[in-house]
Amino acid sequence: MSKTIQTELGYLVPSDKRPVYFASQAGAEAQLDIAAKIEPQTVTIADAREKSPTPTLDKEGFALVDHVSSVTDFYDDDQIRDIYQREAAALVQEITGASKVVVFDNTRRSDAKAIRGERSTREPSAVVHNDYTDASAEKRLRDILPDEADERLQHRFAIINVWRSIGGPVLTTPLALCDASSVNDDTDLVATERRAKDRIGELQLVTWNPEHRWYWFSGMVKNEAALIKTFDSAVDGRARRSIHTAFKNPRAPADAVPRESIETRTFAFFD
Repeated sequence: MSKTIQTELGYLVPSDKRPVYFASQAGAEAQLDIAAKIEPQTVTIADAREKSPTPTLDKEGFALVDHVSSVTDFYDDDQIRDIYQREAAALVQEITGASKVVVFDNTRRSDAKAIRGERSTREPSAVVHNDYTDASAEKRLRDILPDEADERLQHRFAIINVWRSIGGPVLTTPLALCDASSVNDDTDLVATERRAKDRIGELQLVTWNPEHRWYWFSGMVKNEAALIKTFDSAVDGRARRSIHTAFKNPRAPADAVPRESIETRTFAFFD
């Protein structure tokens, strides 16, 4: 049986005013906060597990890989630092062929208020977006690796997210991922100020385009990881970014476990 879903995704309504995205603080009350009008649009989301050939980072901008982690508790910061970051870097290096991979951020999320309160995690980001503009990707690189940035910027680099379940199967609030070739970067993407407690950055919100082709990986489990390209400095025709969003799955069983996930951001450098 096909796992294609019809549902609504939140798109930015165009405006003359620059939108602002306020990053939530972790906890039970964490919620999406955007100074702009977001409007639901009905879309069809196909199961990428049924797509042939399977999606890749350089064509669609995302991929699914089998990946068994040695981490026994994804809420243990020591294990994330000492074990998982090394695993995530090795995975991205293997898949992309990068000469070096640097992990620079980890974010845990849940769609259950009780879990967010207990674990101090954030909510799923339920608006169509991409994490970086060209300018904010460069700024993030300079922030994280100030001594290397000038040299690194002379060569290709990408930002790849490693996203996985840290609880049961992802059923209630999965990720929708858009085929990069169906996105018009010039008309669909809107640079948006991102305000967090400790810094101001920039991401991209997305205006409605009926040509967008949406996918999800049905029932993701702990031993799988989704790789999502959120920036690529290469302008040679490969996918440069994959817009994405969490969505409420209308087919999720009533007794489905809440979503618990971790996303790990990495720089992938190419000589």
